[in-house]
Amino acid sequence: MKQKPTQHKLGNFMEGKGYYIVLFLCVAAIGISGYFLFRGLFIQPEGFGSEPTAVVSGQAEMEKDPQHDQAVPPTEGGAGAAEEQTQDSAAQEPAASQGETAPKPDEEAAASSAYVWPVEGSVDRDFSLEVFAYDATMGDWRTHDGLDIAAPLGTPVAACAKGTVKDVSTDDMMGVTVTIDHGSGMESIYCNLAETVEVQAGTEVEAGTVIGAVGTSAVSESADASHLHFSLREYGVSIDPMNYLH
Repeated sequence: MKQKPTQHKLGNFMEGKGYYIVLFLCVAAIGISGYFLFRGLFIQPEGFGSEPTAVVSGQAEMEKDPQHDQAVPPTEGGAGAAEEQTQDSAAQEPAASQGETAPKPDEEAAASSAYVWPVEGSVDRDFSLEVFAYDATMGDWRTHDGLDIAAPLGTPVAACAKGTVKDVSTDDMMGVTVTIDHGSGMESIYCNLAETVEVQAGTEVEAGTVIGAVGTSAVSESADASHLHFSLREYGVSIDPMNYLH
């Protein structure tokens, strides 16, 4: 049976140029599809990445501060509560805002570490724990844990700072001794006092309070001129009084 002329021409066309046309259309379709796919991956939709709009419910509605134009949470009691809060804040302002000036930390430290001289006089023997000094009474070389302040017998001896008398005793070597606790681990010790003292354990003293008088009770320093043996200790460790006296 013979093919119809139209079918015969179509078959010849498909075997010739038609094959390439179909192939071109397929490639074009693939390219268009790839273009839209690629574009969809890199182009953000409208509104993407913009800042979100804050949503405030009716129960969380904020009141506007007319001075700072900032939202502040509503307070219970309305204007009356706000006025009361302002008064409380004013009451809590430091005293410095009312004309009083608080001392600086370094000034407080300097004041707390300042000690007055217990007697007036020259230092006959310095504090020395690292270098040995000759002791005329004992006839040897030894350390010295305080200052020997020259003063005539009977000269009043005063507390170097505010504190509480910790102990009044008689040491075998240093004689009549008064120890005062100044707090924060600081103690002052007064040796070679006269037999009669003006204080006892538990007595509260101020800087300048007379606690006794210069005597001759220190056996280990009896060869020296009349003086007060004065020393300071911080947490039980002897320290140089010259760094604290003024």
